[in-house]
Amino acid sequence: MRRCGPAAYPQPIRRCASCADGDRSLRTVTGIFLALGIGAATGLGLTAASVGRGTGAGVLHIGPWLATPKAGTTEADPYARAVTARLGTLPLALADGLALTAEADDGGQRLDGRCTYRVSGQMPPARFWTLGVVGEDYEPAAPAGQRRAFTSYEVLRQADLPIDVVIAATARPGNWLPSGGAAQIRLILRLYDTPIATTISTSTGLPAITRVACS
Repeated sequence: MRRCGPAAYPQPIRRCASCADGDRSLRTVTGIFLALGIGAATGLGLTAASVGRGTGAGVLHIGPWLATPKAGTTEADPYARAVTARLGTLPLALADGLALTAEADDGGQRLDGRCTYRVSGQMPPARFWTLGVVGEDYEPAAPAGQRRAFTSYEVLRQADLPIDVVIAATARPGNWLPSGGAAQIRLILRLYDTPIATTISTSTGLPAITRVACS
């Protein structure tokens, strides 16, 4: 005859208190590292977006033009320095001048090298200026052998009249600046020895960028 007793029944599995505490600690540490990773990824992503789109601190928006007046000074903020590093170019010191870029036209549409644009209006006072077209990599958009920029000495205009430059993939009469037909282009305007380097603001007058046609 089989006797019943405590040994006849399966005993419940008991977990030690120290093991449970270890599991909780592991979950806590894992959660902390996961939160830190998500925070770092989010921060880096927002910083990259700000630098890439010109929306960071220290970037001045004047119509379609973007300027970082302090980029060439010791007062340059981290965003301005990051933009300079991304471009891979040396910024102009305030004593030398000011560089401006444009990625969109006056209507806010992204500049497209397959379209035709007119850059017109009065240039700010400057001893010398250049206007060029570059691609996404900030290399000249036009192929070798074609004009890649205009200077204040080369552009055709009557004295004291606003400039009128046409940007297009195919030749145009007058001041034609080839775009190379790239899907995305940028304009770079450099003003040398200009008084607005230290006084530029959102009310500073700059040439308009107008889309004429798009194929």
